Amino acid sequence: MHAIRLHAFGPADNLVHERTEDPEPGPGQVRIAVAAAGVHLLDTALREGMTGGPAPRPVLPTVPGREVAGTVESLGEGVAGLWLGRRVVAHLGFAPGGYAELAVTDVERLHEIPGNLDFAQAVAMIGSGRTAMGIVQFAEFGPAEVVVVPAAAGGIGTLLVQYAHHAGATVVGLAGGPEKVALARANGADHAVDYTDPGWPKEVRAQLGGRAATLVLDGVGGAVARDAVALLGPGGRHLVFGWSGEGVRNGSPYLVDGVSEQVLGPVMMRRAGGPDPVRTLELRALAEAASGRLAPVITRFPLAEAASAHRALENRATIGKVVLEP
Repeated sequence: MHAIRLHAFGPADNLVHERTEDPEPGPGQVRIAVAAAGVHLLDTALREGMTGGPAPRPVLPTVPGREVAGTVESLGEGVAGLWLGRRVVAHLGFAPGGYAELAVTDVERLHEIPGNLDFAQAVAMIGSGRTAMGIVQFAEFGPAEVVVVPAAAGGIGTLLVQYAHHAGATVVGLAGGPEKVALARANGADHAVDYTDPGWPKEVRAQLGGRAATLVLDGVGGAVARDAVALLGPGGRHLVFGWSGEGVRNGSPYLVDGVSEQVLGPVMMRRAGGPDPVRTLELRALAEAASGRLAPVITRFPLAEAASAHRALENRATIGKVVLEP
């Protein structure tokens, strides 16, 4: 098969498209003919050799990527034959291997893809969608809420804008540049502004006509988060699920005592509850997309252009979820 391999930590150019051996499914596993592989900002940090983050540093050489969708084409020992030929999506967990024509995973990780979703949409929901569902557990959406979403044109941000809009909240989408501002508005933001404009907080206040924000859903951090939190009225909340504006490697979100709450992975899982909280959130995400309530926005790259995909993601030149297609 062809795959993207990383032989040395470093820049995006270290991602090499080459032939490698086909992976074989072990007991309880399946092999998937990959049609779409998700790219995450965390992938770029792992590519550079980040340690101490939310995922272990990979052992080299490695095939990056942890989100795949495709068709089951081979079964390991003990796997029911009914899986063969099914359209599936899976998050591989901490095991890499997604940036490839073939990927192996445990059968317990599989979800059958709803018939009205394509492979790229499914892979977006198993990654970004799962996180979005984890975030909205902590929010109270409704007509009384004024919700500010930084990075409203990103993979998670687009979904949060849509979710809050469908729940009846007033949504303020913050995005970088005219194209992304237009996307936030098209996704349901009542007000959309360019956060690269130094005067954006004043513009938001004018558009809100004196109403204060009640909730900031923040995966950006830094100056954008600081200015967004300043829009909150008394009793307003700041839910923090990342700090991409400060860099994945930084680990320093913007927090305000009594206002901010970190709702990162382990906290999301505890709130989701149940015997398998990760799977619970994945099922919710896929159901929201299948119903049409959420529609993931996709930026697609050929598998062979994974290095270009990483550069574009790092330079904020993408919208929605970045997906590789073999």
